[in-house]
Amino acid sequence: MDLAHLIQTVAIYALPVLFAITAHEAAHGIVARHFGDSTAFMMGRTTLNPVKHIDPVGTILMPLILYFATSGAFLFGYAKPVPVRFDRLRNPKRDMIWVALAGPGANLLQAVLWGALMILLQGSGVNEYFFLKMCEGGVLVNIVMFAFNLFPLPPLDGGRILVGLLPYRQALMVSRIEPYGFFIVMALVITGVISSLWMQPTMALTLSLVKLMLKPLVMLFS
Repeated sequence: MDLAHLIQTVAIYALPVLFAITAHEAAHGIVARHFGDSTAFMMGRTTLNPVKHIDPVGTILMPLILYFATSGAFLFGYAKPVPVRFDRLRNPKRDMIWVALAGPGANLLQAVLWGALMILLQGSGVNEYFFLKMCEGGVLVNIVMFAFNLFPLPPLDGGRILVGLLPYRQALMVSRIEPYGFFIVMALVITGVISSLWMQPTMALTLSLVKLMLKPLVMLFS
């Protein structure tokens, strides 16, 4: 493993990853508070301070171990999940959809903002490799988080959205998967099922959407 390459990779992705996980988790808490549940707010989890959201194992140790073990071919990590009491929401079944959407929505917004920053830098004649790669990394990281978290299986955000959309009986059946959901998701990730059947098409569609949103800015600087 090339140590210099590792240090460069960590330096490029550190800020985008921190911003991505911080805004994602804080957005859940902010929207939950809007709809009646102040649990995350009372625990200080609606802040943009990354220290409040970082999990030492899931955010730092696991990604580093996987990076070394797979030579960068496979990475996986997570932040501390924001506590949400769905029973405290004014309309739990409906409002959980908005709470769940808030995290991926924050990532989609950040992907657009990183893309806009890259266009502005290039349009201003700034061709510094490090900053441009950081912008590219910001777009990629947030698109990955957006797509992955929308996978329709609890406890991922997509699973919560699915529970909120389904009729009560079907929603109850899906919600019962949640205690085992993490292990199911990990198995699907390791076997490549999520990558081929979900991540690749969803990321491609999301990237097309981001490019469409940035098209006016590209035309302005072309």
